[in-house]
Formats: sequence, structure tokens, C-alpha cells
Amino acid sequence: MPISTSADVIAGLESPDDCGVIRVRDDLALVTTVDVFTPVVDDPYDYGRIAAINSLSDIYAMGARPVSALSVAGFPDFRLPLDVLAEVLRGLVEGAAAVGVPVLGGHTVKNSEPLFGLAVTGVIHPDQLILKGGGQVGDLLVLTKPLGIGVMTTAIKNERLSAEGTRLVTELMLTANQRAAEIMVAHGAHAATDITGFGLLGHLLEMVAGAGLGAEIDFRAVPVLDEAVEMARLGLFPGGARTNYQAYLERLDFDPALEEWQRLLLTDPQTSGGLLICFAPERLDEALEALHLAGVPAAVVGRLVSTTQPRVFVRGPLR
Repeated sequence: MPISTSADVIAGLESPDDCGVIRVRDDLALVTTVDVFTPVVDDPYDYGRIAAINSLSDIYAMGARPVSALSVAGFPDFRLPLDVLAEVLRGLVEGAAAVGVPVLGGHTVKNSEPLFGLAVTGVIHPDQLILKGGGQVGDLLVLTKPLGIGVMTTAIKNERLSAEGTRLVTELMLTANQRAAEIMVAHGAHAATDITGFGLLGHLLEMVAGAGLGAEIDFRAVPVLDEAVEMARLGLFPGGARTNYQAYLERLDFDPALEEWQRLLLTDPQTSGGLLICFAPERLDEALEALHLAGVPAAVVGRLVSTTQPRVFVRGPLR
């Protein structure tokens, strides 16, 4: 593709990050993103709210503050009643409003299946941006939400998930990364990204590629939803988990003790997943304390290391 360049572009196609960023003044940059996806829960209103929270996540991952949004919607009007569309849109608007972001308008087209999300605009001082590739050797990797969302939502579609599991995963997807982002900024994070469709390892590979480093992950330290472990043992993964795994395999080094289902949990696509944050060792304890006090279930899952080429090493015996 041709790349449109400008002296004011801070993050664009030439150095892809979680959002596009353009400087409008010396002290102000606009941060923009768009994200849509198909339903992951049965309730249209909850789907809309989850779509809103998921779409805001990229803005938070860069340390920015979202200020407005536009809805992006595809809807099969010949297959579903229009009151379903109304409920999804109500969820989108109210989901964004819950974290102080007004939805100013949007665009809806006919589509063969429901597809919803937001185009979001955020603001930040250019010097305060947290970029995906800013990590340094020795940084500790902190994950702010457990994995297993893709496994759990696949179980919902297959009517295999318990009512309690459905409640837990819905609540997790509805939890915005706003507070975690505020804390990472306050505690001087070097880099961050949000964990969504590429799974933990895919998004981590983007981070190490940007930094020119490698990473070590301790599988034993990675938090996973309890019922997701049960479903993963049964092989109940979304197709994207295996697609991701095959795409990254040449850049991964797994402990041979790890079974396939354990490896796939690390490439499981997440909807509205957590942040993966790089903290310097001397900032880690205070940052973790602040995250836990704020109710963020953050865990240290690995570290950045020096390597000849970007690569991720996954260590840890069986659970």
C-alpha cells in the first residue's frame, strides 16, 4: 500500500501501533482507532456494551484519554428484527458513556451478520505517549486481565458454558482498561499494548519486534479463567487460536512439557482483553500495588530480554 507521510504523523502505517497518532499542536496529539466484531454473547445490549469497551481499549493502551466516538454497524435487516439493532446501539452508547465517552453519531450498513464497534478519538500530550515498541531489556511484563475469553465465548456459542461462567466472562469483557491505563501512565510504563484478536503471544511479538528484543513468558504465572482451563483441555478453542499459533510458530520457543491446549491458551483471541505493560524493575512493586488497590487483577507474567532477533520463549511445567 502507498503510505501517506507527514511530519506530524507520530504513529501511522510506517510504524503501526495500537492507534494512529497525529500531532495537532506541540502540546496535543490526536489518537484514533476503529474496531468492530461479531457477537460474542447472546444479549444484544451486552454485546453493544462489550463492543464499546473493546473499541476504547486501544486508546487506553497508548496512555491516551478517549474523548469521542462514532458507531460503526453492520446489520442483517432481513434476518433479525430492528429492535435487536436498537438494543445493540443502546449498548454501544451506554457502554461508552459509562467511561465518559460520548457517541456523537455513526454509520450503519446492511451486512450478512451483525458487526458492531466504535471509531474512537482520544487526546494526549505527544511526549506522554506509550508506544508498543518502547520496552527495554529487563522490563517486567504485567498482564491486567486473565486469559481464556475466546475459549469461554466459544463455549457460549456451543452452549457448553455454565451460567456462572457466562456471567464472569461477560463482566470481564465489560471491564474497561481505563483505570489500569491511568496507573501505568502514573508509574512510568515503558510500553504497552492491549490483548485482543492476536492473543497474548501475538501482541507480545508485536512489542518485541518494535523494541528489537525478545521476551520470556512463565506459563505458570499467566492467569487463566478457571472454566477456560476446563474447556481448553477439551479442545474447545475458536478457530483463531490455531490460526494464530501457526502464524507465530517460527518465532516461538515453547517448553516441551507444555501440551497443545496450554500453548493455544496463549494464542487464544481475546475480546476486550487486558493490557500487557512493560515496567522497569524499580517501578514494578509500586505499580502492582496501585493496580491491586484499584481492583485490577494484574500479574507479572515475564520479562524482556536481549536476543539476536525478536522471539518469545515460553517456560513452565504443566499446570
